Amino acid sequence: MIAALITEPLPGPVVGILGITVAAALRLVSPTPDDAIRWALSGFSHSTVWLIFVAFMFGLGYEKTGLGRRIALGLVRALGRRTLGLGYAVALSDLVLAPFTPSNTARSGGMVYPIIKSIPALYDSAPGRSARRIGAYLMWTAFAATGITSSMFLTANAANLFAVSLMKESAGISVGWGEWSLGFLPVGLVLFLSLPVLVYLVFPPEVKISREVPVWAAHELGRMGPVSRREATMAGIALLALGLWIFGARWLNPTTAALVAFCLMMLTRVLSWRDVLGYTEAWRVLVWFATLVTLADGLQRVGFLSWFAARMTAGLSAVPVTTRLVLLVAVFFVAHYMFASLTAHATALLPAFLAAGAAMPDMPARPLALLLCYAIGLMGVLTPYATGPAPIYFASGFIGRTAFWTLGGVFGALFLAGLLALGVPWLISGIP
Repeated sequence: MIAALITEPLPGPVVGILGITVAAALRLVSPTPDDAIRWALSGFSHSTVWLIFVAFMFGLGYEKTGLGRRIALGLVRALGRRTLGLGYAVALSDLVLAPFTPSNTARSGGMVYPIIKSIPALYDSAPGRSARRIGAYLMWTAFAATGITSSMFLTANAANLFAVSLMKESAGISVGWGEWSLGFLPVGLVLFLSLPVLVYLVFPPEVKISREVPVWAAHELGRMGPVSRREATMAGIALLALGLWIFGARWLNPTTAALVAFCLMMLTRVLSWRDVLGYTEAWRVLVWFATLVTLADGLQRVGFLSWFAARMTAGLSAVPVTTRLVLLVAVFFVAHYMFASLTAHATALLPAFLAAGAAMPDMPARPLALLLCYAIGLMGVLTPYATGPAPIYFASGFIGRTAFWTLGGVFGALFLAGLLALGVPWLISGIP
C-alpha cells in the first residue's frame, strides 16, 4: 500500500478502496466482520472529508462565474507594465484565490495558467530558443508561487485540511483557520514578497518591459463586460465563508460553515446540481480522502506508528532537541522526491513523524506538527511530478527538464531554509 501511495500506479481512489477492502476482509484492525466494515467506511463520515469536498465547490464557483479570471486579469492590467510587476501580478492572482480554492491544480493550473499562457506570444516567446524572453520566467513564477500560497492558508490546499485532521487524531493537536495563517505568517510574507525578485535574479527574463500586457488584459476584461450578478454573489458567499472560518468557530464547525456556503451557492444558482455532479475531481477527492483517513487510523491501530517512533527516537537520542526538530522537518521535506502527491506524502509519513516527535523527550509537539504541515505545500516545488500543477507547467515546454529539476532543487532549498530559519523561532516562541 505504501508503494502504491508513492508511485501511484493506480488512481488514488482505487488505491484507497483496495486498501480498506483488504483490511476489512482480513480483519486487520477489528476482530468481527461487522466492526471491520464499519471501520472501513468510517472515513466517509469524517467532517474534514466533507469540508474538503465543499471547498472544491468554491473553486468551481470561481471558474463557472468567471470571478477568478476577472481577478487575475485585473491584477495583470494593474501591475503588468514591467516584467517584474507582471511576476507579482501572477503571484497575487494565486494568493487572492488561495483561501477559497483547496485544489492548487484547479487554482494554478485551471485559472492562473490559462491566462498567463497567452502572454508569451505577445513577445514572440515560445517553447524552445525564445522561452527565456519572458515565458519561462512567468511559468516558473506562477508554479513556485502556488507552493507558497498552498501553505499560507488552511483551505489553500486539500492536503492541509487532511494533515490537520491527521494531526488532531494522532497527536491531539487542533489548529483553526486563523491559527494556521498566523503560524505561517513570517515565513509566508518573506517567501511570497521575495519570490518574483528571486526568480528574476536566478532565472532572468530577457524582456524587462511589457507594455503590451496591460493593453491585452484590458481588452480581455472588456470582452467579459461588467461584473455579473453571479460573480458578485460568489464574492459575497466566499467572504461570508472566510468570515465564518476565522471568527465563527465558537458557533459553527468549519465544515458546517462550508456547507452553509455551499447551500447558498445552490440556492442563488451560482452552481447547479448538474455542475456539482459533473465535477469529477471533487468526487474523486471525496473517495480518496475518505479512504486515506481510514487507512491512516489503521496504521495507528496495528502499532506501526509506535514502532516507527521507537526507531526514530533511538537514532536521534543524542542530538539536541532543536537539532532534532530541524532534522525531522528537513527529512520529511526531502522525502517528497519519492512522492507524486502531497496528500499521499502526508498520509504515508505525517503520522509517523508526529509519533516520532511525541516519543522524543522535550520535543515541542505543536511547533513540530505545524512545521511538518507547512512543509507540505512548499515541497510541491521540488519536481515535475511533486504536485498537481507541476505537470501542467512542465508540459508547457517553456522550462526544460534540466532547468525544471535544477530550479526545483534551488527553490526547494530556499523554501526549506525560510521555513526553518523563520518558522522555528516564531513557533517555539509561542506567539501563534
